[in-house]
Amino acid sequence: MSHNIAVVGGTGPEGRGLATRFALAGHTVAIGSRDAARGDQVARELLDGLGGRGQIVGGGNEEVVASANIVVVTVPYDGHRLTLEGLRQRLAGKIVVDAVVPVRFERGPRPVDVEAGSATEEAAAILEESLVVGAFHNLGAKALLDASSPVDSDVLVTGNDAEAKQVVMALADEIAGVRAVDAGPLRFSRFVEGLTTLLIGINIRHKAHTAVRITGLDAHE
Repeated sequence: MSHNIAVVGGTGPEGRGLATRFALAGHTVAIGSRDAARGDQVARELLDGLGGRGQIVGGGNEEVVASANIVVVTVPYDGHRLTLEGLRQRLAGKIVVDAVVPVRFERGPRPVDVEAGSATEEAAAILEESLVVGAFHNLGAKALLDASSPVDSDVLVTGNDAEAKQVVMALADEIAGVRAVDAGPLRFSRFVEGLTTLLIGINIRHKAHTAVRITGLDAHE
């Protein structure tokens, strides 16, 4: 099934990487930014990099979410609450995938304490009329942006709405080399986000690009 996907904060490395992979999977993708011109510029750059393959447009965050049925949030955590509060009404009734990691950098990555428990749970509290799912935290931007190679990783998906979670898991499975794993309800999002902070530290320490693989499971056990 083809989706209209908006990536809020899509001009950053993670947003650009996810947009690239969604476009390659045949979805219509819109890159959102606080600066509409910047969103449009990045969309054109991504299309050029893909040799014109896929459908990618750009614009302001409010503009791109209007026609989307799935919205992926990739903003830095310090802009998380403000961004979601500004889009709350426009996101009502939509599947919102929160891929934000509450992390700050001070001689390496350090977790940010979130009163709600995790960025994803915070998003669900703000967006009471949306179907919030946590996913894509552990996928590295560099691997996503290398469209010539598969991404060797699992995606841990959390959510309280079973149907919305299945839609997001199917979307993750369409990324070459990725397997979606049901990681439980939204309250487990804090562990997924914390694991991402750990991976960032490992990558810095070892100058590597690590990913998550869960062994001992069938495709969607």
